[in-house]
Amino acid sequence: MDQASDVRTLALGDTSGTVPLARDFTRTALHEWGWLPADTADRRAAAEDVLLVVSELVTNACLHADGPESLRVLRLDKVLRLEVTDRGAGQPAPRTPHRAGRPGGHGMFIVQRLCRDWGIDRTPGAPGKTVWAELSAPGD
Repeated sequence: MDQASDVRTLALGDTSGTVPLARDFTRTALHEWGWLPADTADRRAAAEDVLLVVSELVTNACLHADGPESLRVLRLDKVLRLEVTDRGAGQPAPRTPHRAGRPGGHGMFIVQRLCRDWGIDRTPGAPGKTVWAELSAPGD
């Protein structure tokens, strides 16, 4: 696997329509990497999970962190990693207790449920953070 072809980066900044733009960008990467078009229900569900997690991470950056700076999509061995960098100082966390019927507050709960792992990377002395999530690649 060529390392450079396994990373896609989208600068977001003050772009309007950030969430649909991020989803379209990710969908294109999934097409290029053979996740789409999906030939089985499992592969289709895996691609839909990726697009939902991208939407949730970018939406959280828009709502709680002064907007996203960038989105990186990385294809690693058996894992797809999503990284959203923003300017916010906050700490994303699933709202507890989670109440399915309550409007809003489901983003990080969804990320936690769909992903193998997720977390936050910060650079000491620098503003902002990168929220990342990893999803399993669909089985062949």
